Parts: sequence; structure tokens; C-alpha cells
Amino acid sequence: MNFCSHCGSRLTLATPPGDDRDRHVCAACGAVHYQNPRVVVGCVVEHGDRVLLCRRAIDPCYGKWTLPAGYLENGETVESGAERETREEAGARIEALEPYRLFNICHINQIYLMFRARLADNRFKPGKESLEAGLFAEAAVPWDRIAFRVISETLRCFFRDRSSGSFPFAISEIAPLQALRPKGP
Repeated sequence: MNFCSHCGSRLTLATPPGDDRDRHVCAACGAVHYQNPRVVVGCVVEHGDRVLLCRRAIDPCYGKWTLPAGYLENGETVESGAERETREEAGARIEALEPYRLFNICHINQIYLMFRARLADNRFKPGKESLEAGLFAEAAVPWDRIAFRVISETLRCFFRDRSSGSFPFAISEIAPLQALRPKGP
């Protein structure tokens, strides 16, 4: 942020009184501009032994595959957001929605809440943000063309849990890529 949305003056980074971190503060009007993580909601949509994937028609990761997911809108519940994203990206209606995984992605200020759901009928089609949509058995998932690490991790957890027949809710973290690389000499 560069300018105050209240008065238009230039912002500075400063720690407001009683706070514990730097915020964008307007010296002219005193407004403190808080920035908080963005919430992404999505679904692992099941149909028999297959899951619904969408191939992205937008950047980032144009042409790669993902689960239906996107940013939660203001005034929207997490359930209705996951249903909306599935409808928008895959033209699919879902049922039996239940929370499945929460991923903290602190290095990009995002929280992903992924649900499990069933395809309500056999109908689906790519939406405006998708080149195509399809059902994939585990062996057919295009693992080398998955758009985001959080989606790969969600799918790995799902297939592992499906083999055990238990789908416990869990909270995990996706670390920055550099944190995953071994330290060299």
C-alpha cells in the first residue's frame, strides 16, 4: 500500500501504539490499514473412485490442473464459497460438503480451507476460468502438471486417507520452497 484509502496521503510503515508489528499508517489522518491473510476455499469433489479436476484458463499456472478453489468473497460463508467456486470453475453441483484440510501458507499470507464433497449428478463442464474439467482416478492424476503445491498436498492426503477409509480434519503448513531445499556448503 502506498496511499491512504481514507484521505489519499502517503502511508508509512510504523508500529501503532499498543500493536506488536508494523502496519501501513497514515500520518495525515491517523488511519491504520490492516492487511490480513486471504482465505481460499475449495473442494475435493468425489465421484466413485475419481476426483474432479479443472485445467486453469488463467494465470498463475495457466494450463495446469487444480481442484476447484478460489478466494472467499465478503459476506460469504466458507461452505457457500466452496460451492460457488466448484460451480464457477467446473459447472458442477456438489453435496455432502464437509471440512477436510486447512493449510496455513504464511509466506504468501493465505489460508486454504479444503472440503470434501460428492458430485450431485454426472454433469460438469469447464467454467470461464477453466480450459477443461474432468474426473480422474488416482493413477490418472497429472501429478507433474498440478498448479499449486497446496493442491498436490491436498490430493496426496486425500488418496492416503481414502485408502484407510478415514478422513480426519487436519491443519498443515505449506513452507516456502527455499525452506525445503537442503543447505549447501
